[in-house]
Amino acid sequence: MNAAVTAGAGRFAPSPSGDLHVGNLRTALLAWLFARSTGRRFLLRIEDLDRVRAGAEHRQLADLASLGLAWDSEVVHQSARLDRYLGAVEDLRGRGLVYECYCTRREILHAPSAPHAPQGAYPGTCRNLDEAERAQRRKVRPAALRLRADTGRFTVRDQLHGNYTGTVDDMVLLRNDGVPAYNLAVVVDDTAQGVDQVVRGDDLLSSAPRQAYLAGLLGHPAPRYAHVPLVLNSQGRRLAKRDGAVTLAELGHRGLDPAAVRDALLTSLGLPAGLPEAALPAFDPASLPRQPWIYHGELTGDGGAHAGARHGS
Repeated sequence: MNAAVTAGAGRFAPSPSGDLHVGNLRTALLAWLFARSTGRRFLLRIEDLDRVRAGAEHRQLADLASLGLAWDSEVVHQSARLDRYLGAVEDLRGRGLVYECYCTRREILHAPSAPHAPQGAYPGTCRNLDEAERAQRRKVRPAALRLRADTGRFTVRDQLHGNYTGTVDDMVLLRNDGVPAYNLAVVVDDTAQGVDQVVRGDDLLSSAPRQAYLAGLLGHPAPRYAHVPLVLNSQGRRLAKRDGAVTLAELGHRGLDPAAVRDALLTSLGLPAGLPEAALPAFDPASLPRQPWIYHGELTGDGGAHAGARHGS
């Protein structure tokens, strides 16, 4: 279902902490289909500010290519873009929108929350400390930097979920070890790369209001969101190694080649098997399954969507 060509881009942005499993690959395939069906570029970004496992990025890129997913431009690494993140923090700081925070995760978890705020939302403990109080706390613990948000709720439009209103708290911008926080890096990168379409797992839907709000503060429009269903195990949890053969390498050991995995993933989305380009004419976001794909065991190459897998109810 092709649309007019647009100047924007979609993206897939894995963390190089391990091999991609079938859930990650299914999301990457969807991100590619959303981008290409709307004439957008498709970009890859490696989110390597945290844990990096040797060789993981190489295997991830090889797996994506083996499914027939091609990307535009060079792969971007967050670790090479620190100046951009620090510049965004200084922009916000210059407008009085940044403050120091000395709270531990445990303190935040057990602190009284604002009415209707989810557990773990920052309650503003350090928001109004005076300079003497900050100086005293710096002696005990290095400061993280938080955004001084002026709203507690924000609404985004999602292509699959409609209008979604979620919590906006005083999110961390820089951790107390100086590493840029996820929400900041994602917003800065999407803007810098011209990403105006974000397709990712629906477990990240709750982060979209924070990110869209932050984008607005930095003077940029929010992207077009589409949060897609995950692949879950038989207990309704995210896939892990204990769920059997879940990566391309593991499935390969069981005799399943990447083309068969790709075909199974496409079939699970109600799309024809074959190269991803061949699925584009049939791709329609409105027809996508809205429930998670429940994975009970290894995929098979018998032309069906899966063995022991089904969509959740």
